Amino acid sequence: MRRSSGPAGPGAVARHVVVTGRVQGVSFRWSLRRVAERHDVRGWVVNREDGAVEAHLEGDPDAVETVEAWIHAGGPPAAEVADVEVREVATLDLPSFRITR
Repeated sequence: MRRSSGPAGPGAVARHVVVTGRVQGVSFRWSLRRVAERHDVRGWVVNREDGAVEAHLEGDPDAVETVEAWIHAGGPPAAEVADVEVREVATLDLPSFRITR
């Protein structure tokens, strides 16, 4: 695991996540932002043109795992998650969690 001592905190981890299925038009990005903020996870989330949702999550390892578990469990009620791809990445030392596009 790559760890950082920047704004994400000492020992922070970062993950790049791609979620496929029925994940656009179901408040996935907004719900993910709320869950991430609740657990002090920083990063971003975006709808991709191919219908997937892509996100960068960084923060305390346990907090990032909690947000990932929410995604794997299906996200918001109207979503239908078919697959979740996760890979370790370097932290970007982001100050908050934001929705793009």
